[in-house]
Amino acid sequence: MESKKKRIFSGIQPSGELTLGSYMGAIKNWVALQDEYECVYCIVDMHAITVRQVPADLRRRALGQLAQYVACGLDPEKSILFIQSHVPQHAELSWVLSCCTQFGELSRMTQFKQKSQQHADNITAGLFTYPVLMAADILLYQTDLVPVGEDQRQHVELCRDIAQRFNGVYSDTFTLPEPFIQRVDQGARIMSLGNPMNKMSKSDPDGCVNLMDPPEVIQRKFKRAVTDSETAVRYDKESKPGVSNLLTIYCAAAGKTLEEAEAEFQGQGYGVFKPAVGDAVIELFRPIREEAQRLMADKAYLEGLYRQGAERASRIAGRTLAKVYKKVGFLPR
Repeated sequence: MESKKKRIFSGIQPSGELTLGSYMGAIKNWVALQDEYECVYCIVDMHAITVRQVPADLRRRALGQLAQYVACGLDPEKSILFIQSHVPQHAELSWVLSCCTQFGELSRMTQFKQKSQQHADNITAGLFTYPVLMAADILLYQTDLVPVGEDQRQHVELCRDIAQRFNGVYSDTFTLPEPFIQRVDQGARIMSLGNPMNKMSKSDPDGCVNLMDPPEVIQRKFKRAVTDSETAVRYDKESKPGVSNLLTIYCAAAGKTLEEAEAEFQGQGYGVFKPAVGDAVIELFRPIREEAQRLMADKAYLEGLYRQGAERASRIAGRTLAKVYKKVGFLPR
């Protein structure tokens, strides 16, 4: 019998290592959603190749990301965990939806503008059309809710527009997904250690802390984190963005309120504060890193996990695609 829980879909590209920002802003929240919703969590390796990748690195990161998902608490019994390229319906539906998407809609996408500036020597058709693949990812699973940050809301809106257009032409086919903008609490928005005005990103190796970084690397990154010329440890995003970011990270990692953290470091200075933040993150990540390393040593288990996940995902995706193919006029296979 089909679950009556609302269904959630989300995914992260294996284009770099999972970061503290990935964990606090996405994965930690995914774990919390598993009991209340039917969750489909994907490693979106097809999206990753919009920018050229080293093939061996991409394979390694995809497998490592699966291990880290499980080590963070994503339960393959509760959630469907799979690798995007193992479910061919994603690419198949993407083509159909691209024939229902306007050129102008894609040209207005903020992320295309940003990425085409960053990768001016390699502006591919895939970079332009990847929001259609993202729509296919979501619509294949008749998704109710998509956990996104504000910077991704535009993609969910385009997905809804495409689904409404298809439903209008061919009759109701797709569930219209809603963006699930999660409450921004301590740690939900982690900024770069090198430039606290920017979100922490795996494309900024000096400004991000990776889930699998060894303790000495984590500590070194926090000791080098940008602060200011004062010494007071207090939260003020306008005048002290670096310190405020470190306080946010400390509170999220140590499970403390801002008031408790400010009181703890009153009169201490950054020489005490920054290593303490590093220690809190090291202890937060230690069990995750150790469990991920244990899982990575058992490749047969991980392969079984992603094959099982792809089978479960394909059953749902196949039903949707069969319905779509029939409606657009394709002969049955």
